[in-house]
Amino acid sequence: MAIRNIVQVGDDVLRQKCAEVETFDEKLWTLLDDMKDTVKKEQGAGLAAPQVGVLRRVVVVDVDEGYFEFVNPVILSQKGEQNGWEGCLSVRGKSGIVSRPMKVKLSFQDRNGEKFLLQAKGFFARAICHELDHLDGVLYIDKASHIEKNS
Repeated sequence: MAIRNIVQVGDDVLRQKCAEVETFDEKLWTLLDDMKDTVKKEQGAGLAAPQVGVLRRVVVVDVDEGYFEFVNPVILSQKGEQNGWEGCLSVRGKSGIVSRPMKVKLSFQDRNGEKFLLQAKGFFARAICHELDHLDGVLYIDKASHIEKNS
């Protein structure tokens, strides 16, 4: 396990669409383990594979509900709306107000390829949506209604 460098805004990798994971092997497990170490060290709520330079549909989320690994995640439904501040490990020194669904239902695979369904609400739903946007080359700054520099 290792801490990976986090790609910063301006790097083209953050604007590319990620490919689905087809092989569930030690390379994937190492990526997931490294992403976990990295997000914990950075004290983030989540991290997507393109943020560490890997163009695969892999996300980790670390919130009050626990630590989650999502491989090939897809949002199946969403309900409600919430507006709140977001930051990003790839957009240092800024935060912005973003509108997100209040609840989401998603399908995903785990590190072994097993399929699951999950429902999330509140900040957990916000974190999932934020990270899944990264998989399609979208940053929160693209959706923010207001952005401020952090002091």
